[in-house]
Amino acid sequence: MTFQEKLEQYADLTVYVGLNVQKSQTIMVNTTVDTIEFTRLVVKKAYEAGAKRVYVNYTDPVQTRTHFEMAPDEAFQEYPQWSVVQRDEIIDTGGSFLWIDAEDPDLLTGIPAKRLSDSQKASGKALERYRQAVGSDKVAWSIVAIPSQKWAQKVFPDLDSGKQMDALWEAIFKTVRIGEGDAVKKWQEHIATLEKRASLLNDRRFDKLHYTAPGTDLTIALPEKHIWMSGAAKTPQGNPFIANMPTEEVYTVPLKYGVEGVVRNTKPLVYQGNIIDEFTLTFEKGKIVKAQAAVGQELLAEMIGTDEGAAYLGEVALVPHQSPISDSNILFFNTLFDENASNHLAIGDSYPTCCEGARDLERTQLESIGLNTSIVHEDFMIGSAGMNIDGIRSDGTKEPIFREGNWAF
Repeated sequence: MTFQEKLEQYADLTVYVGLNVQKSQTIMVNTTVDTIEFTRLVVKKAYEAGAKRVYVNYTDPVQTRTHFEMAPDEAFQEYPQWSVVQRDEIIDTGGSFLWIDAEDPDLLTGIPAKRLSDSQKASGKALERYRQAVGSDKVAWSIVAIPSQKWAQKVFPDLDSGKQMDALWEAIFKTVRIGEGDAVKKWQEHIATLEKRASLLNDRRFDKLHYTAPGTDLTIALPEKHIWMSGAAKTPQGNPFIANMPTEEVYTVPLKYGVEGVVRNTKPLVYQGNIIDEFTLTFEKGKIVKAQAAVGQELLAEMIGTDEGAAYLGEVALVPHQSPISDSNILFFNTLFDENASNHLAIGDSYPTCCEGARDLERTQLESIGLNTSIVHEDFMIGSAGMNIDGIRSDGTKEPIFREGNWAF
């Protein structure tokens, strides 16, 4: 299969599997100028699939860096209303959102943590409705990625500069099952496997999860009506889509005040164009009461302090250590990929779809059923070959879920 054939198949997966574009639908694409050629291909295929209108919002990493370096402080405490209105229109008309990611993991390294935090707070508050629509799958949305030169250099620093982009392209193609035959069929089979895992967990009705690994001893309580889900989701109209491509996880929501113990990360967290690494978080009654990082301590503290909910967990996700991305031994420095190579948790906002009856609740009502809300949702990786996880039922009985990093059933 030639590179162009693989690229065409990737665009097909993005449009027909990731977003599952519907006839007469409006699509909003958010991406960077590093993706122009692939974005043009996706736009073409979206129209072929029946889209009525495809809007593309391009950002330039160089201009983004310049803004964070040179804009006045007050610029980071505001968010443009036109951008809010644009997203609201997509929601109101039943459209969908696509992100094509190619960002440099070190893009904003050295930018004051307060500027990054203020920017996060401003956008989070302004885009409340948009975040709710995406978080509860009221609209179809998907994230895919393609290489940029800066990103490729970060992932493959030991390769000649002329080979770095090719290596990252091939790594990405492999993670989304391109080059193995019919990619759409491969995805259908893969999602069926993940759905089976989710079903098995739902049948077991665990009350708590207990994680143990080097540096980790953590217990997470689950809401009574929690639901385990795979990477496949459906809109209220019943249209399926894949939010993250690739995806290897099954996930659910934790009980906000039911987390106790200590957890240590196993892969770097790329947050706001900076790396946070070698950190431990200590939880008491669900809240992070201590956070220590060897790299990015100030930014970690700012992230956790973004709002009240940023100090609590919003997601629990299970990914076996022996999985395609993990087996590649590639550290992508990109959460889209690295979270699908490792068990992970998320700080901040929860997914109401993971709790029976919560999907249509107002965000102010979620707290009453034990779900966390926040303007942030940041995944961090905790899995390893040394991790064991037990499921604990309400009567105290235990069952192995993971042993030595992989499924125990």
